[in-house]
Amino acid sequence: MRLAPYDRERHRTAKPNLDSEQRYCRRPPPDGETMTPPRHRFVDLSQLRLSPAAGSYTADMLSWGFIEPSRWRNYLHVHSFFEVCYAFAGRGTFRIGGADHEVRAGGTFVAKPGEPHEILSSDDNPLGIYFWAYTLALSSDGRTDAMDVDALFTAFTTSTRPVSDHASTMQTTIELLTAEIVRKDAGYIQVIEGLVLKLLLDTGRAVVDPPVSAELPPRPVQNPAELVVDRITMYLHDNCSRPVSVRDVAAQVHLSQRHTSRLFHAAMGVSIAEYLTALRMDIATRLLLERRLSIKEVAHATGHQDVRYFTTLFRRRMGLPPAAFRRQSGTQFIDPS
Repeated sequence: MRLAPYDRERHRTAKPNLDSEQRYCRRPPPDGETMTPPRHRFVDLSQLRLSPAAGSYTADMLSWGFIEPSRWRNYLHVHSFFEVCYAFAGRGTFRIGGADHEVRAGGTFVAKPGEPHEILSSDDNPLGIYFWAYTLALSSDGRTDAMDVDALFTAFTTSTRPVSDHASTMQTTIELLTAEIVRKDAGYIQVIEGLVLKLLLDTGRAVVDPPVSAELPPRPVQNPAELVVDRITMYLHDNCSRPVSVRDVAAQVHLSQRHTSRLFHAAMGVSIAEYLTALRMDIATRLLLERRLSIKEVAHATGHQDVRYFTTLFRRRMGLPPAAFRRQSGTQFIDPS
């Protein structure tokens, strides 16, 4: 989340007293800790690289933030990842999908990838929020016995409900996360991993309507074609960092190239090449946001030896070249004109 430059003509509020660096990264004096750590220490979770997995899904946590109650606004923008906000004080307006939703203390609101949105804090009762961002992707080696979790996360990715007041334990979870990252007692990383998973599940539970039951019917027996497609997708996930041809895929499932291609397209609605390109671009976005690898290394890690070709594919899919995508942290502000 970023606060756009203040514009008095577009929004009649007083200019916030704190600049963006103070808002997101303030630290208390180093000597001494209180029994209850200050709320803004929530951002210390950014020190950890967290990738909790549940069912067939894996989340890569990208950022953690905090905005204290004040009069502020971030203008219309989109992300390539999920962004979740929890209001701990005040009230405001969450504008998404062309509609305005009132948000207040105790509420959760969600922007999914590609959804234009903005937040306006109230003038008379300023909004204070925690927020966190992450990607959510299916993994090829997920647990097959957590069907309810898979159903919840699948429903979450397509939910049309952006705001909820049904996350009664989220404040407690956030406070426990803050305490663990500040105190760093023995085993704190394992505790944080569990709490982050609870945060993700509680978010899904809050906005998915109707609720997903934990008692789901047994998984139906797959037919032979589904088994072949599952083997193909697993192979593509396992080998997306190296050159892969239809011939390679067909050899893995012991079928002709033509039959392999037709079988995959019938089941997935896209060709093997299209699926592999989309998979590689999704991985590339995560690697770019992590900032550990150069753009050349990201290209090679996603099976592209030609950096120019990788850049062309990435721009075509994401609307930005890799360098600009990384520089803007996956966020694109929308020109209102």
